[in-house]
Amino acid sequence: MSEKAAVYTHGHHESVLRSHRWRTAANSAAYLLGELRPGLSVLDVGCGPGTITADLAGLVAPGSVTAVDAAPDVLGRARAAVAERGLTNVEFTVADVHALGFPDDSFDVVHAHQVLQHVGDPVQALREMRRVCRPGGVVAVRDSDYATMTWHPAVPGMDDWLELYRRVARANGGEPDAGRVLLSWARRAGFTEVTATASAWCFATPEERAWWSGLWADRTTASDYARRAVDGGHATEAELHRIAAAWRQWGQAGDGWFALLHGELLCRVPEVR
Repeated sequence: MSEKAAVYTHGHHESVLRSHRWRTAANSAAYLLGELRPGLSVLDVGCGPGTITADLAGLVAPGSVTAVDAAPDVLGRARAAVAERGLTNVEFTVADVHALGFPDDSFDVVHAHQVLQHVGDPVQALREMRRVCRPGGVVAVRDSDYATMTWHPAVPGMDDWLELYRRVARANGGEPDAGRVLLSWARRAGFTEVTATASAWCFATPEERAWWSGLWADRTTASDYARRAVDGGHATEAELHRIAAAWRQWGQAGDGWFALLHGELLCRVPEVR
């Protein structure tokens, strides 16, 4: 790992993977789909359990996808997700986005979903993604912006959750409000042709509320994030359990609604560098 790498706040507890496995190209990379076509080569950075990876592989076949993650254990889950789809055009390897082990101009598309908020030097990460992207290709990044998260009803304890998460994430070297600064980071990384957009996830049905509240309640008490909150002196275990109870209370509200905004960029690599 690079000395610039931040600590990954969430870890890979089941409550975290429960969220990550829900992600698809349709609900998490729609801004990129118009750039994809059969025969392209894609680098999927921070692939996690591989659900988006599998979708990308299906869209570019017979092209190829190289899926990388800094956590070796999660790559096994990604391999399984791809194998379940019968896809044979994906390769997996451990990699640090600050120093990608690929030659210049290796891929037509370089994609990273919810990665830059967790790295120590997002500008360097974008420079590396630009380096390995071929002239005329695109670097596509999407990150949430925690400060924009909003919900109803105003259950006591939910504001405490948001303040705590942002504090823990920053103590770990990340930027939880990354969505709003992606464009700034891309400019600093040398990109000049950038299309910046935004999109949102919204959870409002009884099933969505139960799923979203349950995974965050469990994450608040049982994941690496919970351990880091306590070990870092940001919260006590009692406070974490109180916040988890607030999540469950919100999830049971018949009129509950939760939305979160994402920033997203398509960064075109010039034909002549």
